[in-house]
Amino acid sequence: MRDLLTLDLFGDSEPPAPEAAPSKPANRVVEIPARKPHPALSDRDALLALFERWVARGWLRDLDRALVAFFAREVGQVPPLLLLATALASHQLGRGHVCLDLSATLSAPDFALSLPPEGDDLSDPPPLPSEVLATLTLAEWQAALEHPALICSGHGNTPLVRSDAPHTTRLYLRRYWQYEQTLHQEITARLSVTGARTAQKATPSVGRSLLLKDALDTLFPATDMLDWQKVACALAARSHFAIITGGPGTGKTTTVVRLLALLQTLQLAQSPKQALRIRLAAPTGKAAARLNESIAGQVSLLPTDKLAALWEPNSLGEDSCTEQLSASIPTEVTTLHRLLGARPDTRHFRHNPNNPLALDVLVIDEASMVDIEMMTAVLSALPAHAKLVLLGDKDQLASVEAGAVLGDLCRRAEAAHYTPETAQWLAELTSQPLPEALTCPNGQALDQAITMLRVSHRFDAASGIGQLAEAINQPLSAILNERDKQNAVHSALRHGYADLHHLVLGGEDDSALERLVVTGSPERFPNAGKGRLDKRSNEELAPPTGYRHYLTTLNKQRPDVTLTFEDNRATYNSWASDVLKAYGHFQLLCALRKGPWGVEGLNLRIAKVLRSHKLLSAGDIELEKGWYEGRPVLVTQNDYSLGLMNGDIGITLAVPDPRTPGRSLHRVAFPTSDPENPIRWVLPSRLHAVETVFAMTVHKSQGSEFLHTALLLPQTPNPILTRELVYTGITRAREWLTLVEAKRGILNDAVVRAVMRVSGTVAN
Repeated sequence: MRDLLTLDLFGDSEPPAPEAAPSKPANRVVEIPARKPHPALSDRDALLALFERWVARGWLRDLDRALVAFFAREVGQVPPLLLLATALASHQLGRGHVCLDLSATLSAPDFALSLPPEGDDLSDPPPLPSEVLATLTLAEWQAALEHPALICSGHGNTPLVRSDAPHTTRLYLRRYWQYEQTLHQEITARLSVTGARTAQKATPSVGRSLLLKDALDTLFPATDMLDWQKVACALAARSHFAIITGGPGTGKTTTVVRLLALLQTLQLAQSPKQALRIRLAAPTGKAAARLNESIAGQVSLLPTDKLAALWEPNSLGEDSCTEQLSASIPTEVTTLHRLLGARPDTRHFRHNPNNPLALDVLVIDEASMVDIEMMTAVLSALPAHAKLVLLGDKDQLASVEAGAVLGDLCRRAEAAHYTPETAQWLAELTSQPLPEALTCPNGQALDQAITMLRVSHRFDAASGIGQLAEAINQPLSAILNERDKQNAVHSALRHGYADLHHLVLGGEDDSALERLVVTGSPERFPNAGKGRLDKRSNEELAPPTGYRHYLTTLNKQRPDVTLTFEDNRATYNSWASDVLKAYGHFQLLCALRKGPWGVEGLNLRIAKVLRSHKLLSAGDIELEKGWYEGRPVLVTQNDYSLGLMNGDIGITLAVPDPRTPGRSLHRVAFPTSDPENPIRWVLPSRLHAVETVFAMTVHKSQGSEFLHTALLLPQTPNPILTRELVYTGITRAREWLTLVEAKRGILNDAVVRAVMRVSGTVAN
């Protein structure tokens, strides 16, 4: 595939035809003049001028240019090549990379900048990195990375760190180099402490033999197929660090609930009066709320009576054991910021190595969303004896901030690489041998702590969403080239699956998109979306819907105007809950923030479309900048004073104004996990970091799911359009998916481009 980040974006992809050359004498040697190095490589003023042009164009951040200008001003005799590397290393952080890889940058220079940024008209571009670096060799660049005040290898106090490896050099801002070092040290230390003792019999004082095998067999009844959830619990029980990864519907939440029951069973058998202190956390408020709902339902299904029967503490009867075990499994989920005790306006937390968390087990869900800085803070704040369990889909988008910690750690998860010793231990414990293809004599310690769940219980062979996700998620290889993968993706789209529709728009003003966001376009699905059964309830599913559904619910179920808000809070809570639930039936996702196909353009467009259908009542000013009933909003920053977290979604509703009878005022209703107070009502004037969310970026949707998801791909190629983004977007759909291409062919490009996060090795 043509590299979409090269000069082709800024002009013709085909070079002009050469003019006819004059005839040359036979045997004449034509000398091609050597290409001159770009002035910016040796002239600091030329380099700074180039940075100004890149910043003006949006290719480089002003922050990156300012850092270089500071170094150039405060430190004497800095080589331009070192300043160039510094600017690019800084810029990588904004693009999710932990460091700058010099060799990779020379191989594909234009990947080093944000090309093209959203909204760029692609005309009259400044010199591209590929032009600037055309004559530069790796050896020349490495030789320039020498300055005692700015850079060193390893520990020190310079702002930059270089890390030399075979065939390349990585350049870090020191803080991020330290994050990698800390992660490596903390994970290695936990991997070296195995919990093999938990597989032994309980102490004689317990009075009854307790084996890890007994508890596993109680939690996971015997099956003919290898039970990967059982394997995950076994491996996590013996290690102070464990990862459970898997795609949507593979049972990650079910597995972790059973793991917690297993760990508490083993603990209470040893120390009946001292249960493990377990905490559950997620990166965002939305992810925390979703995990909270899932875990609450799963805990009630645990065979706690059978687990409790595995031990007989002298001071407790069997019924008391059951109650104690049930009470010791937490259902409350918090955000990582709350868990660590975020300090306003700083990067620091209340809990750190000097003030560790008071817990024995920490479970983090949606771990793919956790950046390297946050993961380092978590590991640094864990007491040495504590167990850390990460849950997440390794194939989802990585964190918005720098680092792809879960993806880095799970690079070898597909092939497992379990040692023969681990395979034998698991076979004895689970009575199910592992496939030989998943064993490796040279398996690393980290491999023995990772389990990949491989069976989807949500998407089966009849699910178009599942088949499309599988086709998109396949990495390119020697046996799967770009054309084959694209054919597999389109085969799934053309198959006629009941839960899947592919829509290609004819232009920016295509009315098909407007019908989709209003009605959900059920007529475009086979049998108009009728006849499908909900796997959870075995009842017939309602056809796919659009935003009309929640706005109709808002108006039809509105409480009587004579009911005051203060005295009838339960009635208004019930109304808001129904509206929020109805809103979750449909969500439009997109890749970009800016432009007509980004959230900024789409949110206003959708609001005007809904108004034209008389579903919203607001003027142009309110739709653009104000508040109106029915406006859905997304919280974009944690607000601890209001109890709102980044990712929370609320709906603006009109309630009676207690000060003026007959008039109403706007309040924004946010769901909570408190059954006593299921809705948090907030005045719009108190919300300072929210945005309209008729359209949501795929990044913001992580940790959420919607009955009907519409994923919109823009008209032009963009570096952000990758396999991981498309996979993450379509797997937000629970029952219905509409995949929309603003222009045919964009999907083909996206599914064969993978996210490339540059970092050092997090763990060996």
